[in-house]
Amino acid sequence: MELGGANTNGDERNPSPLEIQKAPPPSNSPIWKTVTVASIAAGIQFGWALQLSLLTPYVELLGIPHTWAAFIWLCGPVSGMLVQPIVGYYSDHCTSRFGRRRPFIAAGTALVAIAVFLIGFAADIGHMSGDNLSKAAKPRAITVFVVGFWILDVANNMLQGPCRAFLADLSGGHQSKTRTANALFSFFMAVGNVLGYAAGSYTHLYKAFPFSKTHACDVYCANLKSCFFISIALLLILTIIALATVHEKPFSAEQGDSGEGGVSEPFFGEILAALKDLPRPMWILLLVTCLNWVAWFPFLLFDTDWMGREVYGGKVGEGRMYDLGVRAGALGLMLNAVVLGVTSLVVEFAARGVGGVKRLWGCVNFLLAVCLGLVVLVTKLAESSRRYTSVQGGAPTLEPPSAGIKGGALAIFALLGIPLSFFESDNVTFSIPFALASIFSSNAGAGQGLSLGVLNLAIVIPQMVVSVLSGPWDALFGGGNLPAFVIGAIAAAASGVLALTMLPSPPPDTLASKASRSSC
Repeated sequence: MELGGANTNGDERNPSPLEIQKAPPPSNSPIWKTVTVASIAAGIQFGWALQLSLLTPYVELLGIPHTWAAFIWLCGPVSGMLVQPIVGYYSDHCTSRFGRRRPFIAAGTALVAIAVFLIGFAADIGHMSGDNLSKAAKPRAITVFVVGFWILDVANNMLQGPCRAFLADLSGGHQSKTRTANALFSFFMAVGNVLGYAAGSYTHLYKAFPFSKTHACDVYCANLKSCFFISIALLLILTIIALATVHEKPFSAEQGDSGEGGVSEPFFGEILAALKDLPRPMWILLLVTCLNWVAWFPFLLFDTDWMGREVYGGKVGEGRMYDLGVRAGALGLMLNAVVLGVTSLVVEFAARGVGGVKRLWGCVNFLLAVCLGLVVLVTKLAESSRRYTSVQGGAPTLEPPSAGIKGGALAIFALLGIPLSFFESDNVTFSIPFALASIFSSNAGAGQGLSLGVLNLAIVIPQMVVSVLSGPWDALFGGGNLPAFVIGAIAAAASGVLALTMLPSPPPDTLASKASRSSC
């Protein structure tokens, strides 16, 4: 899940060295081509925003218990670790007459369309296949959803790497053009984030598609289906325009054998073998990054579910409170995306103000810990102030939380945009951990490919661990989301302490140079 988004896969935002090697010679490509290709990011991120805000509650509505819902998200780190290097390798060596990147972008978009259809119509397909709507668990719908979800994550990995590499090709090796291309890509991802979360927060979107509401698909499901209709339409339009107007020169096998580039990214086995030679600073960096993901991933998985369960007091599939809470959570994620975009403009100045990027990284980890701690406070206040209305002859009806409780919850979402602006992989500041990894590995005689590959392990392994353990861990304490959030707060605080006290600071000029190259 490109943590976003939060992409939570951690390795699908930036092109690998393998993806940008052997690029075509520098060209005077007009800026409109770069803008056209970069705009595909808006369609990709629109879908990611829906995935992060709506799919965990949808999984539970289909009948998967909260304890096991996080297992679905194992696809993100697994596909990120396996699919991205494979797609990067074959897109570098593709000799299609349509170019190296365009076939993969087209294939990824087609797979997204298939995945969105399976996810959106999972309940309908399951019902037609024999699911009993009177039962909580709908096994056939769950099967269709899981297949669609995994295809979606694989497709997103197929899309983002080649898109980034296509932009690098269009930049022709010029650093200023490459920075502009990455800035445009990040801008369109921010646009997609805001639009996706806004669509997810609107409760009556299904009325624009009356056919989306069926006997097997209630209002929440119909809204989700409608959001995905818009998502795939946006992605298809942007991709068709880009592929129809921006062309590539065919790549020949002779170019691949000419020795250009010369650096290949090590695969999983080589990375594991190289771990024993890592210097101590690199191990500390890996630990800080690992703890960061342990802190972030539970919230990325269960943020809207937390709003529906703990803040609004709703139960999955019972009444309207859970649905209203999920929509409020999507609104919070939209505020988060806006704050992230604004904060990302001043991160460089903030780093100077606190005495360096390393110190800033430690400080924002403490802010993350405080925000996750406030989640517990807001939850307890919401529980103690539940309001019910009684209708004569009927059962008491739960009312939405007070404006103060709702405002406090939304404020937490917005505040989390500040540390996320530093941690977000699409932002240039997230290149700092990769830059530090490159510096520490270089001091031990290793290369850039190794540093990126090793750091990726510190991103995907925590995601796998959290996906496997967060549900059972929550179940031990009653089935809510707070236990995983508490562990996240502790991990964030520990990450901040390690960053401030044990992580070495490289020379400023070296770090700036490495960060500039990583952001490209």
